[in-house]
Amino acid sequence: MPRISPISESTDAAVTAVLNDMKARRGRAPNAMATLAQSSAAFNGYHAFKKALMKGGLTIRQREIVALVTAQENACQYCLSGHTEAAATVGLSSTDILNARTGKSDNALDNAIATFALKVIQQRGLVDDADLVVAREAGVDDALMVEIVANVALNTLTNYNNRLAETEIDFPVVQLELEALSNQ
Repeated sequence: MPRISPISESTDAAVTAVLNDMKARRGRAPNAMATLAQSSAAFNGYHAFKKALMKGGLTIRQREIVALVTAQENACQYCLSGHTEAAATVGLSSTDILNARTGKSDNALDNAIATFALKVIQQRGLVDDADLVVAREAGVDDALMVEIVANVALNTLTNYNNRLAETEIDFPVVQLELEALSNQ
């Protein structure tokens, strides 16, 4: 049972419009969004930030890679489950998804993005100069570095909120433990 309940409607017109749009497109508003909607300020801020990042230099595939590594590192099973489903819809294979969770990719640029995101999370932004050089040599320029940090921050917001709320997972459940997956 969640510690913070999702809401079905809001007194904030902007929140209601976004939730209704989700329901129309997906048949439901994911529990994570309905829970975040408990605070119209947090919900509206999240969506404005997300919309801005969707116009950035990272592709949807790369944003999902960052979301997967962030969810894995923050041990957010809800977000890991949701982003695993989303990643599959944008063309990531099960191997790509597993690699992303560990900060890796078979594609050189995606690998640099995933690795850089992992370093940002693990080192709380204090990324070593040598890691910056590696990222730059792989094609991650300063603008992409900032955008990766922004995507980590966006995903950390929902990771932390879903962990706090103990949001009920309404996607196919993905296990956090990587060892269990490698033995299958």
